[in-house]
Amino acid sequence: MSEEMTNRKDGPLEIYVHIPFCIRKCLYCDFLSGPAEHNTQTLYIEALINEIRCAQEEAGRPVSSIFIGGGTPSVLPGEDICEIMKELRRRFVVLEDAEISIEINPGTLNKEKLEAYRRVGINRLSIGLQSVRDAELKLLGRIHTMEEFLESYQMAVQAGFQNINVDLMFALPKQKVENWEENLRTVAQLNPAPAHISAYSLIVEEGTPFGCMTEAELALPSEDEEYRMYDLTEKVLREYGYHQYEISNYAKSGMECRHNCGYWQRKDYLGFGLGAASLIRNTRFRNPFRMEDYMDRISRHESCPEEMEVLTRKEQMEEFMFLGLRMMEGVSKQRFQKEFEISMQEVYGEVIQKFTKQGLLIEETDLLYLSREGIHVSNSIMAEFLLDA
Repeated sequence: MSEEMTNRKDGPLEIYVHIPFCIRKCLYCDFLSGPAEHNTQTLYIEALINEIRCAQEEAGRPVSSIFIGGGTPSVLPGEDICEIMKELRRRFVVLEDAEISIEINPGTLNKEKLEAYRRVGINRLSIGLQSVRDAELKLLGRIHTMEEFLESYQMAVQAGFQNINVDLMFALPKQKVENWEENLRTVAQLNPAPAHISAYSLIVEEGTPFGCMTEAELALPSEDEEYRMYDLTEKVLREYGYHQYEISNYAKSGMECRHNCGYWQRKDYLGFGLGAASLIRNTRFRNPFRMEDYMDRISRHESCPEEMEVLTRKEQMEEFMFLGLRMMEGVSKQRFQKEFEISMQEVYGEVIQKFTKQGLLIEETDLLYLSREGIHVSNSIMAEFLLDA
């Protein structure tokens, strides 16, 4: 590994904290989450704090972002989130301007929790709305209504939060293009407007209630309608001052989610909690998925991560390309050269030529990025950046 790469990887890292609890699983959800009794939640938080406390290798390292995700972290009492944040600050050097986010869901929030978040330095909220239409929320199995979202949103604004993301989902069962446009405009017209909007299409995953339904039962929009919804998203949100900076993310100027950008740019990140993944100095590892295994390892003061994998140079180049191409700005040829001491052209010249000729990739002096047409077939394009053994 070159000296430049080592220095880059020894810079500030990002931290992810997984809270695997929610009120009820949504019908589309395959995340590592679910309802749990209060006693289970209490024991889990104790184990999570112990895991953070025992983190030795990266202790004292500066932290540029923290993301508390789930699940639904806002199901926990505010005091639990405070204790997690206090332990993180004891173990790491959280930078003064760090972005600190927490995911919340309408129906689980109150003023006391918001005040607790503010006390421990949380400065960004990500609210799971998904749709402004109650009929669509019911179809998804969400626990809240649009009215409850509006109450939560205004509570957050009144508590002093200015950096708020709203999650929306399209290509839902029975959804029409005009319904999706209404969802977008309703959220963009909130007063004050959210700083960030995440808009992603429904993916029907195996093992979920949606995954067990037939096509007729789901009544999903056609592929053409889904494409129209995606293109409409960028067009409508641009009218309200949002720019698309990643395949599914839109932000006001300067309000891009730094934590997510760090992931796509392969910055070091450390995950705590059930199933949490990490990337440290080109080594990927993950905590156990089973609650029993996770709790047992913590109780025995054993090393929690499993599935550890040191990425080869080839794998690092692959990730550089297929993660970086999710960003609208694309990937930098100069950065590739610096990191791998070989030109992007030497490694990927044929693939780049193929897709630029088809108009699916756009090549500039230093940058390579997906065209609007390329975004629609991004998975198949990115697959061709996987190198042969």
